[in-house]
Amino acid sequence: MIWEYWLKSFLGTFCVARGLSPNTIAAYSKSLEGFYGFVKIRLKDKAPGKIAAVDVLAYIEYLRQERNNGASAINRQVTIIKNFFRAMVAMGYMAYEANPMKLFPKIKAAPQKLPVWLSKEEMKTLTKCPRTDTVIGLRDRAIIVLLYGTGIRASECAMMKEEDIDLGNRTIQVLGKGGHSRVIPLNNEVLEVLQRYRLARGELSLETGFFRSRNGNQMSRNAIYERIRTLGERSGINKRLSPHRLRHTFATHLVKEGVDLLTISKLLGHRQMSSTQIYLHLTAEDLRHAADKHPVSGLIERLESFLPNMKLPFQYPISARRKEVRTYKN
Repeated sequence: MIWEYWLKSFLGTFCVARGLSPNTIAAYSKSLEGFYGFVKIRLKDKAPGKIAAVDVLAYIEYLRQERNNGASAINRQVTIIKNFFRAMVAMGYMAYEANPMKLFPKIKAAPQKLPVWLSKEEMKTLTKCPRTDTVIGLRDRAIIVLLYGTGIRASECAMMKEEDIDLGNRTIQVLGKGGHSRVIPLNNEVLEVLQRYRLARGELSLETGFFRSRNGNQMSRNAIYERIRTLGERSGINKRLSPHRLRHTFATHLVKEGVDLLTISKLLGHRQMSSTQIYLHLTAEDLRHAADKHPVSGLIERLESFLPNMKLPFQYPISARRKEVRTYKN
């Protein structure tokens, strides 16, 4: 019962008080349930106040060997467990000295993966996939174009209400992570597909969710993920698609067009520039193009024009080089 009480206090009180989103709390809950399940079976249901650092290390080894988790997933689990025990100390359930994570060694950071993104040709193929003679098809096309044209998250797309879209001023307002809202401008193409979907869908009250399911309900985040995945498979694109990959594509294409990182960071709703710097990746083609443009090529051509049209020796003898130096000194 102690585990259940502590977990409920952490998720239902501590995390809510910090203003964490429901999605974040759900992710914390799933991770801690996995840790608690390990404790019940492998550690004979040891009480949370008795957990030691060696127990957490055993859990990490279990994740790595038996669950085949990668470095990124393991680091995420460790971070959540750390937050849980720190909260227990802060709430007075545990003494600081009893916190098993207070001196826990740092786990080696996972190598940063370059984001997977779509080319302009692939995006064109994807936007042409939904039918435009049905309300559902117009809705799916509007979702694709909105995600790619603004870089918003799937959760932000799902929570958008009728009142959040100002077609007159060509802007949308979205509620991002941590409850921070931002206003994003729309270009003419995004504006057009939203208008076509709204006209086909019909008028709704301002408090109603903008994107509707077949049953007339507001689309959820998971439903938007499922639609993008399904449409990606139908389009024949040889990549597993998700709304987040469309977000990566939005940012990558802006970088390629020369838009500065600060602007991209504000559009994406990043609170730290370090989150945006991942989009500075370049393809091999970009690197080759940059190497070909280097001015060293022109320099070499100029140098070669001054060389005599004759066969040069591989190297002068040492004695000849010394004689040449003495000549210069005299």
